[in-house]
Amino acid sequence: TAVDRRDENSPNYYLDWAFDEMRKLVDTFPRSYTERVFVVRTAIDMNVQHAAEEAIENQLRQFGRDYHATQAATVVADLDGGVRAMVGGRDYGASQFNRATDAMRQPGSSFKPYVYTTALLNGFKPTSTIVDGPVCIGNWCPQNYGHSYSGTVTLTQALTRSINVVPVKLSIALGKGEKNPAKAGRAKIVAVARKFGIVTPLPDTPSLPIGADEVNVLEHAVAYVAFPNKGKAVTPHAVLEVRTGAGDLVWRYDRDGPKPRQIIPASVAADMAGMMSHVVSEGTARRAILDGIPAAGKTGTTNAYRDAWFVGYTGNFIGGVWYGNDDYSSTNRMTGGSLPAKTWHDIMEIAHQGIEIKELTGVGAGQKLPKGSVASVTAAPKILDVGAGPPPTLTRRGVNTLVHIEKEMDETAKTVPVGKTSINDRAPPAPHAALPFPDSFASANDATASTPPKK
Repeated sequence: TAVDRRDENSPNYYLDWAFDEMRKLVDTFPRSYTERVFVVRTAIDMNVQHAAEEAIENQLRQFGRDYHATQAATVVADLDGGVRAMVGGRDYGASQFNRATDAMRQPGSSFKPYVYTTALLNGFKPTSTIVDGPVCIGNWCPQNYGHSYSGTVTLTQALTRSINVVPVKLSIALGKGEKNPAKAGRAKIVAVARKFGIVTPLPDTPSLPIGADEVNVLEHAVAYVAFPNKGKAVTPHAVLEVRTGAGDLVWRYDRDGPKPRQIIPASVAADMAGMMSHVVSEGTARRAILDGIPAAGKTGTTNAYRDAWFVGYTGNFIGGVWYGNDDYSSTNRMTGGSLPAKTWHDIMEIAHQGIEIKELTGVGAGQKLPKGSVASVTAAPKILDVGAGPPPTLTRRGVNTLVHIEKEMDETAKTVPVGKTSINDRAPPAPHAALPFPDSFASANDATASTPPKK
């Protein structure tokens, strides 16, 4: 698609980044090339680009003030690494700083998939159990989102609920036998993140496993390609083809560009996709559910609510979404499961229109959901994150209503006969049964490929 940069609606963040990529590419051409005018074909999909711009603007316009959030960025790419859309901020005219490529932000829990991948590479399984309980490294003691513990959980449950303690305990277990197990375990995690394509500095700190080190949206989003791509990492790129002004082919990505790299076994990628699909279907990212399209991903929320992320993927695309403020000020309790997940959903809904929906290894091919099932799932009790929309507040009318209800309950309690169970002393509900996760999502996917996925 030809794009006129004089058009105020042109994708300028994308074009700035593509121009920088092309400038570096030209430097690699043989010196015999005297041509300095090139025709470049990029991977941009203008429909997806417009959808990304509109989704971010709509969310910030409706809910930005309530959440105290002023900026956002997103990257959408195919499984070859071709970037289909990029938004580097709310308004290019007001700020040309590209938050998708140049802003360094803490990923929070969206970094945890690298930790769990490292665990699976070192003998753990999705069904391996670990105790969610207090742990300290020196004088640092991580806390879970709800300041409570769940006891024994599987790795899948821990990832689904975004438990902080478990990745920290995994980092210690990964270094077992070393003089400093936690440090050795973190070194293994960093090595795996590097293979995925994270190139930004990752300083060794105890909180690294829960996403304290900074990344940028572009590298973090495209790194996730390895999960739906059967363990193969790719290089994010804009340029697909370069020709001279006369039309002669000079360079083509599929012929001359870097090739995909097998960084983890396909079975591990399938297991991770299976685990991460629960984050979308029943965990912190239910706002990202796509009707009939299998999806997986991970939310992220950082200390003091400074950053909110969702990075997710299907069998066709990956996408990363970040919300926050340029001055690192806190948002009003924004989590990755609110605006980021909803923005991702709105973009991906457009991106998948009119194309063949590909199977997501480890999850399945998907099935069209019955009418209304997305809403019912979204309305289920949340584990950690609040939904999209303004933060919950209580009006004066709401307060008066609650006071009235409380008085009514008090009157009702006085009339309960002796020996009967009152409202406040009912027997506690039976403990929640463990989720029936398969031992391996890779094998389970093969075994159940012909049956509809469990809702």
